[in-house]
Amino acid sequence: MIEVPRVELALGYSVANIINGCWQLSPGHGGGPSSTRNTKNHFAQLIDHGFTTFDCADIYTGTEEILGEFRRSLVNRDQIQIHTKFVPNKQSLGQLNDRKIDAAIDLSRKKLGVDRLDLVQFHWWDYDVPGLERMYERLLFAKSIGKIRLLGVTNFNTKQLRNLIEHDASIVSVQTQFSLVDRRPEQIMSPFCVENRVGMLSYGVLAGGFFSEKFLGQQLPTGLNRSQQKYRLIIDDAGGWEKFQKLLDLLDDIAKKHNSKIHSIASRWVLDQPGVAAIVLGIGSRSRATENQAIARIQLDAEDRQHICQFLATQRDPRGDPYDFEREVGNEHHKIIHTDLQDFTA
Repeated sequence: MIEVPRVELALGYSVANIINGCWQLSPGHGGGPSSTRNTKNHFAQLIDHGFTTFDCADIYTGTEEILGEFRRSLVNRDQIQIHTKFVPNKQSLGQLNDRKIDAAIDLSRKKLGVDRLDLVQFHWWDYDVPGLERMYERLLFAKSIGKIRLLGVTNFNTKQLRNLIEHDASIVSVQTQFSLVDRRPEQIMSPFCVENRVGMLSYGVLAGGFFSEKFLGQQLPTGLNRSQQKYRLIIDDAGGWEKFQKLLDLLDDIAKKHNSKIHSIASRWVLDQPGVAAIVLGIGSRSRATENQAIARIQLDAEDRQHICQFLATQRDPRGDPYDFEREVGNEHHKIIHTDLQDFTA
């Protein structure tokens, strides 16, 4: 196995600083490679290159099952880390009880084939609906009896993250959207995470794939999938497609200087930001092993950072804290989000 940079989320628990995101393997996000066998081969390539940490979710159909099958095929099953998520339906938050929470955690354990889940990242759609702290308490109980090793959150804002940590300081990570066109974490979340030793696990780093030579010098494409529509709205908030083209031009110049690619520079920039413990890059139809290695090798110099900083000073920033406007009912960002993907029958 090749050595890659790792970060310690908790005492005795470290992860690769580039995490293998598995959302693209679910049918609702593209379906990934053409076969389960190809998917498992990609997993093996990633591990061989040192990228041993995987991110899945109970709402990413089939991802826990395939990761569980893959883990059972390994001689050394403890060489990988699997992070999952608990995302209850928005419409049933008020009816969420201990039995349903326990059933969801037990189902993830069963699918992944483990007695103890490495990291459970939980979400709460509507802060006005009571029950978040009660759910946190139940997950803490599951942790206390050995069903969960570590707890994190996904798509929380800083205020609610702070409230949870003040209630019980067991949160080790927050998964949050962060990229060169979405710098909302910079304002208050990043300083808070640094101060409280909460690792930001950043996704959306490549803006749904828009950070690529494929889109350099091109008109805004049509026929976008739901993920691309989501990030196209972020690009609009940051100044629009023409402004984004100027950013791609800059990143392309820097990439050529480093004999690299636009996506590598965009990824490296996020990885270097304060509070970012790791970035989550989707596996998709290929393993990304060599691409991840390229990101790990790149070192942006002072000139690179200065040029990027000067450009960002001219770019509009999406407003607010992470995931705030995605929660605002009625706006374009909210309309893209699917909030009811579970079927709790327990």
